[in-house]
Amino acid sequence: MIRLPASRSRLGARLALAAAATALLSGAVAVTASASASTTATPIPTVAPSPTPIPVLPTPLAMASNLDLECYRTNPYTPPTTTVVTRHLNPALADLPAEAVTLGNRDKLCVPVAKNNVLPPPGVIDFVRFVDLSCYRIQGMAVNRILRLHHLNPVLRNMGVPDNHSAITSPQHLCVPVIKNGVVPPSHVLRLVQHIDLKCYGTSLTSLNIPLTLSHLNPVLANLPRHAARVTDGRQLCVPVAKNNELIPADVLNIVRWIDLQMYDIVTDPLPVMVNLSLRHINPSLASLPPESASLVQAIQLGLPVAKNNMIPPS
Repeated sequence: MIRLPASRSRLGARLALAAAATALLSGAVAVTASASASTTATPIPTVAPSPTPIPVLPTPLAMASNLDLECYRTNPYTPPTTTVVTRHLNPALADLPAEAVTLGNRDKLCVPVAKNNVLPPPGVIDFVRFVDLSCYRIQGMAVNRILRLHHLNPVLRNMGVPDNHSAITSPQHLCVPVIKNGVVPPSHVLRLVQHIDLKCYGTSLTSLNIPLTLSHLNPVLANLPRHAARVTDGRQLCVPVAKNNELIPADVLNIVRWIDLQMYDIVTDPLPVMVNLSLRHINPSLASLPPESASLVQAIQLGLPVAKNNMIPPS
């Protein structure tokens, strides 16, 4: 650094002060002249601030058809004893009675993915990328009902994947919304995803046997590489439910009631590294449960969006 002589420094300071004084004086003269020219002050117009745009929710069809979840086996964890009453939201199963279930062992975590490099569209991906579901073993009454399942995702429709008929049996998992590593979604996104609860029933086997390339959407796992997966047998159907007496806003209910995922086994390579996560519940009915540690062991299932009995979500 070049050091200037003290006298030059003082000169520079004085010049700066002089320039400032000149500017002040010029401003004062201008104001005085303006005041002399007119005795009536002209009001300065005020501009009303632009209203903050209200975030728009995706349509039920856009949300449901773009939600693909890859499910990882985790280290076992048993939460504090918790019993909730589940009631079905989707019209195809709305006649089934409410049922109390107790959360058992957590054995998988389902996270959002894209298939074959096809991302959900703008305005939808912002919501889909924050759907993380922690799945707990449950028991309940057998349903024994045959449903016609129609694939909704554009990638599978373009591959010509046909409809299938599956018989649902007894409930096996309750999958509930969580956040990973303290990353909280924006408030308008949280308002929707905190109410996505899926009750998963065992089904008759449905073979698919197609290859897909999967890539992670959630920011916490975005550094994991794309990976190939072969989709084999469908063995579960996960359907939307509400827990206890929670009040779901009408516009949110109109979306979550159409989220149905057919769970298929997948064959894929192990993760390149062990992934350790901290999970926190975000659904109001389970918000008092403690945080959980989860280690992702191996991807075992892929949840693909379907419609039941030709009841297509509204668009």
